[in-house]
Amino acid sequence: MTLRIQFLSLIFSLGTAAIVFELIRKRRIMEKYSLIWFGSAIVLLILTVWKDLLEKFATFLGIYYAPSALFTIAAFCGMAMLLHITVVISRLTEQNKTLAQEIGLLRHKLQLLEQNDQSV
Repeated sequence: MTLRIQFLSLIFSLGTAAIVFELIRKRRIMEKYSLIWFGSAIVLLILTVWKDLLEKFATFLGIYYAPSALFTIAAFCGMAMLLHITVVISRLTEQNKTLAQEIGLLRHKLQLLEQNDQSV
């Protein structure tokens, strides 16, 4: 792996970890959602520093140029993050719908109670 690619990968991995840590510190992201980001940064950092492991992994995947394997792994990590975010958003959308329905029912019951109080 060329020194330039290794340096850029190292900066990218450490930068990602630092940004995620700062987002957690500022309470802009919850710890449980940051784990996949930290995991991805650590995997990329390990493969960047440990060249032999990256070369073995690239050979296993059938990729001739090892840095290409690093970017393939980074893309896979990105897809995993997108899938995780999609699951979270889907769950939150369902919870939001349920809460909106419950609020509607409570408003309807409140209106009925107010009408009964006014008629008495």
